Amino acid sequence: MLLEKQEIFVGLNGINIGKENGMRAGLYNSPSPSQLRRKSLERRNSSRRRPNYPIFLVIVGVLFILGFWIVGLQQYPNPGTHLPDKTQRGGDTDEGVLSPNSLSRQLGDQMTLCKSYAVIAKENSNLQLAWHLSAQIRASQQLLSLAATRGSPIVWKEVKPIMQEMSSLIYQAKELHYDSATMLMKLKAEMQALEEMANTAATQSATFGQLAAEAVPKSLYCLSLRLAMKWASDADLREQVIKEQKQVATALVNTNLLHFCVFSDNVLGASVVVNSTIMNANHPEHLVFHLVTDAVNYGAMQSWFCLNDFKGAVIEIQTVESFTWLNASYVPVLKQLQDAETQNYYFRSTGQNAGEAQRTALKFRNPKYLSMLNHLRFYIPEVYPQLDKVVFLDDDVVVQRDLTDLFSLDLHNNVNGAVETCLESFHRFHKYLNFSHPKIKSHFDPDACGWAFGMNVFDLVRWREEGVTARYHYWQEQNVDRTLWKLGTLPAGLLAFYGLTEPLDRRWHILGLGYDANIDADLIENGAVVHYNGNMKPWLKLAMSRYKPIWENYVDFQNSYLQQCNFH
Repeated sequence: MLLEKQEIFVGLNGINIGKENGMRAGLYNSPSPSQLRRKSLERRNSSRRRPNYPIFLVIVGVLFILGFWIVGLQQYPNPGTHLPDKTQRGGDTDEGVLSPNSLSRQLGDQMTLCKSYAVIAKENSNLQLAWHLSAQIRASQQLLSLAATRGSPIVWKEVKPIMQEMSSLIYQAKELHYDSATMLMKLKAEMQALEEMANTAATQSATFGQLAAEAVPKSLYCLSLRLAMKWASDADLREQVIKEQKQVATALVNTNLLHFCVFSDNVLGASVVVNSTIMNANHPEHLVFHLVTDAVNYGAMQSWFCLNDFKGAVIEIQTVESFTWLNASYVPVLKQLQDAETQNYYFRSTGQNAGEAQRTALKFRNPKYLSMLNHLRFYIPEVYPQLDKVVFLDDDVVVQRDLTDLFSLDLHNNVNGAVETCLESFHRFHKYLNFSHPKIKSHFDPDACGWAFGMNVFDLVRWREEGVTARYHYWQEQNVDRTLWKLGTLPAGLLAFYGLTEPLDRRWHILGLGYDANIDADLIENGAVVHYNGNMKPWLKLAMSRYKPIWENYVDFQNSYLQQCNFH
């Protein structure tokens, strides 16, 4: 008995299917050679018994099934294959938002225009249009927020009334000439107005800073007043000062001692200069200080330096008024101040250049530019005719090292030993002088290095030989119309000592503590003299807190006079 072997077919999903199902799926297992031979014999035998038309039908059926299967694959792809969803017109997918057809993007663009036109409408007092624009902007924002909350895109039905209303409002705004050109013009006008406001604020700030710098603090005024009263009322104190002056008369002209000169009307400032120099000196008994003040502060100076101990250093105090040879016939500055035009320029704000005068008058009224205490530095050889070398110190410096070595420095036949300030380009001659003037242009180098007053070594012998004071007089007289330089003693000094200045090591003189908040701490610590040049003087409330302790280290706040005047 012959057993018929059932043929098994395996599909793609691993399930066994019969021959009939396998044919429908178009999937076959490969037959073995023996099976092929058996099938061929059966086909030959059956071909003798059956007609050929069934084979034809089978072939047609197989072709039909294959065609149906191919069409099905195209219409129903494999579930494991991912096809991206098509972006709907106006949808809020990532591609839709970036598309110019996106409703969200169109709505956002209209909102931007409406915001701009609302601002312009308010500026033109068209409050009704501005209100309608703002209302549509709020409606658009609410719609966008709703779409984001529900997680579905905006549809045309929702956005249509808002966009139509905004389009109508934008058209109205354009009809009123609220276009981009008008907007640009208004923005430009606003920028110009803001720039003018900023310039005004900067001018006011500079003015208030200048006033604060020039004003005498109440405590300092109190100190000078109390000391002056002490001098006026205490006869014993005056006799003691006269007696001490006689005892030190020889020391004042002894060229073997170290001589310093300070010209100031600030009692406390001069005291800190003297005190800091003495405290850092190896031999304070070798120091001689020549102080010059005005008649108003003479009594206060005498009282202070007589009542306090300065470790044996010699201190001489004189008044600038006692130098009778400093008069208008000899000093160009005093002569120029008697001129009506000069007085009008310095002190009044009338005439053709009134605007410029108003801006500069406050600076020129600063006593340091007009006082002879400031210009006295150009007459040191005449003030001290028997001295050969002095160190000049401003009243806003603090000495941190022994300055004895300054007197043995080789100035290489120069008159002035000073620290140069041309580490930056704006400290060269062209910053201070008018090089468009032929007299300046023909005599000086615009890139010559500037230097600083405040700590200077002066060889008075060479000074007299070179006639530096006469050179100063010449240039001061040439500047009667203020065309060579505007103000100050430094430009005059640059001209008078031109070619006669020896540059010193920078560590001798550290500048900028009165205006620069970013000076290197190591530079200050290693500096022999630190200078509070600028408006932020250490005795003022506007002084920089970072630098003020350096100056306060040499103030005795336990002094009874300082306590009475509320110095802290």
